[in-house]
Amino acid sequence: EVQLVESGGGLVQPGGALRLSCEGSGFTFDGYAMSWVRQAPGKGLEWVSTINWIGGTTYVAESMKGRFTISRDNTKNTVYLQMNSLKPEDTAVYYCNLRTWREYWGQGTQVTVSS
Repeated sequence: EVQLVESGGGLVQPGGALRLSCEGSGFTFDGYAMSWVRQAPGKGLEWVSTINWIGGTTYVAESMKGRFTISRDNTKNTVYLQMNSLKPEDTAVYYCNLRTWREYWGQGTQVTVSS
């Protein structure tokens, strides 16, 4: 059974930083690209970032470039999202996402950016 478990969310002041983690199990972790997707209150899903299977290629949404960095440690079956210079508009539930022949989602981790 595929499982994705996110952690690392919380309350942070504007300008602060957080690192999210997503541990995967039940599949060959180093065989797949992994993504982060977020959902702000009252809004739809927004793609954040994707990393290829080995971590050599990454993609970040334009509005987050220079602030967010995705990485992975295949020895730990974990993908990370380092978020710096956080803004109130980054407030959202952040989900880990895996696409195989279907999509899998974690339970999400809440990030709140507020003073």
